[in-house]
Amino acid sequence: MSDRLGRIPDGGFRELGLINWLVNKIAARAIRAPQMHVFTTLGQHKRLFWGWLIYGVVLLWIGRLPRPDTELVILRVAHLRGCEYELQQHRRLARRYGLEAELQEKILHWPGTTGLSPRRQALLNATDEFVNKRSISRETWAALSRYLDRRQLIEFCMLAGQYDALAATITSLEIPLDFPR
Repeated sequence: MSDRLGRIPDGGFRELGLINWLVNKIAARAIRAPQMHVFTTLGQHKRLFWGWLIYGVVLLWIGRLPRPDTELVILRVAHLRGCEYELQQHRRLARRYGLEAELQEKILHWPGTTGLSPRRQALLNATDEFVNKRSISRETWAALSRYLDRRQLIEFCMLAGQYDALAATITSLEIPLDFPR
């Protein structure tokens, strides 16, 4: 995806309504972009947008997984799905939570890299299986269970599923990047 238009044109004030238009403006300002194309697209379906937004806020900001783990999972899903939009957004966020460029490269090139903790390896293996096989093997689940409690295990699956679905939606709708190259 580049700076071209998506399959659904960006919504403006009329298509988004006052609240969704304001949410887009606030979010865009927070990331220092003119707009967030995912908001100006999904925001045109007001009820779904709010359900998705609340769900996303719970997973990102008030979830039980440590934020570095959350960003690791999101980066891996985005990479596996070839979703440049998610990668662009979350590479920036991941740096805020201690996942520097070198670590991000290891995440993206897994399993052909070394130097990752057993916890991160378990998260990456589980993410790969979840996305590629739509399930997690008993062996991988046992490894992940050494690091996550029951609620975190549930959240892990919901997080990977949410970002997998979002990557498919972004790709299918051809939502343009917020920071074109």
